[in-house]
Amino acid sequence: MLFKAPLALSAVLALTACASQMSAPAMPFSQAGLPAAVQVPAGHKVVLETVGVGQITYECRAKKDMAGHEWVFAGPDARLLDRQGRQVGKYYGPPATWESQDGSKLTATQLAVAPAAAGSIPLQLVKANPATGMGAMQGVTYIQRVATQGGVAPAAVCDASQLGTRQTVHYQADYIFWKPA
Repeated sequence: MLFKAPLALSAVLALTACASQMSAPAMPFSQAGLPAAVQVPAGHKVVLETVGVGQITYECRAKKDMAGHEWVFAGPDARLLDRQGRQVGKYYGPPATWESQDGSKLTATQLAVAPAAAGSIPLQLVKANPATGMGAMQGVTYIQRVATQGGVAPAAVCDASQLGTRQTVHYQADYIFWKPA
């Protein structure tokens, strides 16, 4: 009899420890806090949430009006990770291309941007072009870029002596993929 209480107590403590280590189920993505310009229209559902981690390349070029020089976006190169940190695809360009590990991929057309935190590239909404290859990208209609960190043009000098120079900056952003509901 003396051993039953300590055994029962040990079992309860072990179960409590296991329960406290379990993670809560992930909450579905919500657009509620996003600016209206980058919200996906009603009638769509999230089919994939990824975190893009990588770099953006900028090139020093003459401004279009020839009045000075500026850093111009030359293209991204990022790994797309799922919420558990496993690589599920990549994002690269130009043209901006999202490619799943299964080989399906798509490009898209920018519809809108909205300001992000200082020092971060803007939030973005793009309309997907039809995907190539069978897989995860099939049927995707919209992609949102949210929760951006970094990625803005370099602070380095861009003048005539730097024309054609390329610099990369690190960034991270969530890419949310949507299909019709």
